[in-house]
Amino acid sequence: MQQITTITALQTYRKTCQGSVGFVPTMGALHQGHLSLVQAAQQDNDHVLVSIFVNPTQFNQASDLAKYPNTLAQDLQQLEAAGVDAVFLPDFALLYPDDYAYQVTEKALSTQFCGAHRPGHFDGVLTVVMKLLNLVSATHAYFGEKDYQQLRLIRGMVDAFFITTEIVACPIIREADGLAMSSRNLRLSAIERKIAPQLYATLVADTSLSAKREQLSAIGFAVDYLAVLDDRLLAAASLGEIRLIDNVPYNDRGAKA
Repeated sequence: MQQITTITALQTYRKTCQGSVGFVPTMGALHQGHLSLVQAAQQDNDHVLVSIFVNPTQFNQASDLAKYPNTLAQDLQQLEAAGVDAVFLPDFALLYPDDYAYQVTEKALSTQFCGAHRPGHFDGVLTVVMKLLNLVSATHAYFGEKDYQQLRLIRGMVDAFFITTEIVACPIIREADGLAMSSRNLRLSAIERKIAPQLYATLVADTSLSAKREQLSAIGFAVDYLAVLDDRLLAAASLGEIRLIDNVPYNDRGAKA
């Protein structure tokens, strides 16, 4: 597995790629959810490139950024074992030579749901994804459906700016107890980890939205939002300091597992 740390090396690597290239952008702290994206990319493409970059511009709280798990050595081992062809490991100076003076902003969907509670978050997400897509020039790029609002915004950005990379959505990967896999799960206390699966259980229960909100609050979640977007029921709720998001298929008759 080739490790790439400069734009010149990335460009050189891309010139060696014959056929399609699948790209999986990550912030590290990899779990089976990330590896499922890698597997999907491998099925669809001749080459697979993964990036690892903890993007500071999408964190609206410095403390959240400081606590983000750093498991780079383990991440690289997992990617090599999975058969990834190359990994791109940029730093801030490489991706932001402008020091974030130029930003990508969406003015409608990004102000709702997570955007309403995390000012500037999606500006940071869209900006770094735009930079990575431009640098990698992949045939396909893979994103998980757990961050459904993010997925919608990235697809909209790609369409708006005529980016040729096809965005591929991949299903949510869950733990055996239903909790959606997330790097943030590593920060849950033992007690919080036992409570956390109730977020998914509540979303798929045959109850009204108001009843779901009441149930989550009663369990101990601080609910940011519980809302429908397209055919998905989206939720964000915190246990202590840890903010969890999830979504499930939904229609006006209730949620479906």
